[in-house]
Amino acid sequence: MNVFDAIQKRREITQFLQKQIAAETLEQIVTAGYLAPAGNNLPSRELILVTEPNSLQHLSQATPFVPWLSQAAAAIVITGRPDISKYWLQDSSIASGFIWLSAVELGIGAAFGAIYHSEDKEESERRENYVREHLHIPRDRRVVAILGLGYPEKEPPAKTLLPKDSIIHYGLFTE
Repeated sequence: MNVFDAIQKRREITQFLQKQIAAETLEQIVTAGYLAPAGNNLPSRELILVTEPNSLQHLSQATPFVPWLSQAAAAIVITGRPDISKYWLQDSSIASGFIWLSAVELGIGAAFGAIYHSEDKEESERRENYVREHLHIPRDRRVVAILGLGYPEKEPPAKTLLPKDSIIHYGLFTE
C-alpha cells in the first residue's frame, strides 16, 4: 500500500477483535514513530509500547474519551521532551501520524487518545500524571497521547469532510 492509500483508508478504530498483534508487526509500527522527523533531529519524543492487558485497562481510564483502550491489543504512549526541544509537541504529533499510517498499512486499526490538554493545565496535569505514575515516566516528559492498536472489529465509513476549497487556499488566504 502506498502512503496516499493509507491516508485515504485511515479511520478512527475504537472496536477491536480480541486478537494479538504479532511482535514483528508491533516493532514495524513503533519503528515508524522512531523514524519520524524531529526538529533539528533532536530526541524530543519517546515512545512506550504497552501490550499488557492490565496496563491497557488502567490506561483506558486516563480520560473519559479512551475507554476503547481496554479492548486494544496494544498501545503506544507518546511523550515529549520540552527540556530537549521547543518543538516537542510538533515532533510528538508527527510521530503519532507516522505510527497511525504504518498501522493502517499493516492492517491494524488505530485510535488517537489525547492526554496533553493545551487549554486546560489542571486537566492535562491530571491526565498526564495518571499515565506517568503507572508507566514510571519521568517528570521532565510530557505525556502527549496514547494510540490504541488492534485488528478492527468493523471498519467505519469515511467521515464527511468539509469542502476542499474551504480548507485549502492557493497563494493567499481567501474567505
